[in-house]
Amino acid sequence: MSGLRAWHTTPMSNRELWQNALVQIELGTSEASFRTWFRNTDIASRDGGTVQVAVPSKIVKEWLLEKHHKLILKALRGLDSSIRTVEYAVHRSALPAEKRQPRPAAPENTAIDIQSLYIDKRDNLNPRYTFETFVVGPFNQLAHAAAKAIIERPGLSYNPLFIYGSTGHGKTHLIQAVGNYFKKAHANKKVLYVTSERFAIDYINSVRAGKANNFKDQYRSYDVLIMDDVQFIANTEKTQEELFHLFNAMHDNNKQIVFSSDKHPAMLPGFEERLKGRFQSGMIAEIPEPDVESRIAIIRAKLESHGFSIPDDIVQYIAENVRGNIRELEGVLNMIVCKSQLKGKAISHADVRALIKHNVKPNRGVSVDEVVRRIAQYYEVAEKSIYEKTRKKEVVKPRQIIMYMLREEFGVSYPSIGEKLGGRDHTTVIHSCEKIKEEVKSNTSLEQELEHIRTLIHA
Repeated sequence: MSGLRAWHTTPMSNRELWQNALVQIELGTSEASFRTWFRNTDIASRDGGTVQVAVPSKIVKEWLLEKHHKLILKALRGLDSSIRTVEYAVHRSALPAEKRQPRPAAPENTAIDIQSLYIDKRDNLNPRYTFETFVVGPFNQLAHAAAKAIIERPGLSYNPLFIYGSTGHGKTHLIQAVGNYFKKAHANKKVLYVTSERFAIDYINSVRAGKANNFKDQYRSYDVLIMDDVQFIANTEKTQEELFHLFNAMHDNNKQIVFSSDKHPAMLPGFEERLKGRFQSGMIAEIPEPDVESRIAIIRAKLESHGFSIPDDIVQYIAENVRGNIRELEGVLNMIVCKSQLKGKAISHADVRALIKHNVKPNRGVSVDEVVRRIAQYYEVAEKSIYEKTRKKEVVKPRQIIMYMLREEFGVSYPSIGEKLGGRDHTTVIHSCEKIKEEVKSNTSLEQELEHIRTLIHA
């Protein structure tokens, strides 16, 4: 009779456990990320179900905590199901001997349990997103001023406040700063930050469970409702209807509502007109791509938060070569700080150039046809009419703006613009560009239109 054999295995050492975990972690992340963030890490200790991972610096600890914790925990638990929690601690001994600093540093421990230390599950607010940590520059001054205005007169100044802009421009930080302010200054006010996707899931689940009224009562009980990425509920008839009624109930009771989106509310596809009308009934503020001056300010603020500094010429180089997305900018800075700390010396200009070259996606070129298409869509005119010889007023303005944008944003020559747009003489193009350039100086409405168009073109 055959029977089962009992196999007894010797528990893995900390070293073996971590090396095996790293194999799994490497499969779940990019080569560059793995080399940057997992080099010189190890398991310092194990106590019951808790594993303490030793890291060489505070920036590595923060990065692993925010970006790779779930992956690390999954890899470790796949090897040992008794592991429940991971802690990260800064140990100078995690560095090779030749790169250690002479001064000792006390271990800095942070026990974590997924995101419970960071996100308050009652309101979903991240405590790090505050007005104090929000960097204000020319590109986001209007949105920042509007957000500050509603905390002075909630439900009355701008209701709703609608912030829009491309991903990574700081929308979530700003709208959560509003929530964190109310949470701290007005303990009696109930605040909720929720993504539109989460709102939709909550609604669907409540209907399926026969608890739609509980859902309505719960959401109507909040004094401040902050909904992020509202564009994700496009083409959801029932969810939009529920949001419409929730909006009316809160607005009628002077309860503050804040929305964010990647587009101006008038440009949101898949939304009912009545809901778009509600979005536009308060204050609309854009956060466009940060200008070079603002990117320099953001870089300096982020470096200061890490207690780190780099020469001004390198700051300028980063600001000029990492455009658009603040998250991407932060990622580059974290890599620079980490690389400098791992090397044990100041980072060079060549190092920074190499990091940016290998980790920053180059800006995608935009064709003339694409510019024409997007601007024609913006002004709701037929694309083919731009190329025709018509002098209709509704076509002339978009055509002039297309010429202006091709010249100012992309440096296309006057003759080339004329040739591309129906074989027009280059003097006509010059006249159109100069006309728009002069008009925008005194026409704030046109200036705002151009900002919207830049966002569309560079999206």
